[in-house]
Amino acid sequence: MSETLPVPQSRKPRPIIAPKLHHSTFLTLKLHEMVAWYEKVAGLTPVHYSDGAAWLTNDAANHRIALIAHPAIKKPVDKPTSAGLHHTAFEYADFDQWLDNYSRLKDEGITPFMSLDHGMTMSLYYADPEGNGVEIQIDAFGDWARSTEWMWASREFAENPVGNFFDPDLVVEAREKGLSMAEIHQAAHAGDYRPENPPADVLLPEVY
Repeated sequence: MSETLPVPQSRKPRPIIAPKLHHSTFLTLKLHEMVAWYEKVAGLTPVHYSDGAAWLTNDAANHRIALIAHPAIKKPVDKPTSAGLHHTAFEYADFDQWLDNYSRLKDEGITPFMSLDHGMTMSLYYADPEGNGVEIQIDAFGDWARSTEWMWASREFAENPVGNFFDPDLVVEAREKGLSMAEIHQAAHAGDYRPENPPADVLLPEVY
């Protein structure tokens, strides 16, 4: 009599077709201030806006950011060092548009709390009115396949995944001198545009 073997349980660690990231939702004590800030920084405008919530988009999706103002919400305690979401990110396809947006926001008194050349991106990090991080980035390769390959295969990224801090005003000056994006990125990633007083770490600033 032959032994009956158990049917092996097939392991399915991921879906055959993965869903796409659609939006992020935040609880807020500053709904109207947050709506105005996200429009100014990333061009997000309300699809629906009430006293208790807002749903914002800057593309064809029905919303990319949702903001919920519930009466039970409390101020965060030690948010910069608490577990949870560090930042959301938006990407420009054009280097000049990315840098022009930095200059526009600076004129409005909105400046990044840190700027990092990660190797695959040049990234400006802002803090919204609730202290949530918002990254505005440009892909350094101009091609997701190439930047993904660099992250996967590069010894440079393995040894320094954070990258180097840079002063965005020095990047603006470099562009004004006629340097290309590739030249600016190479210099920033090498640390040539390092700020005089770089951040001590990559933690969010304390807002409350």
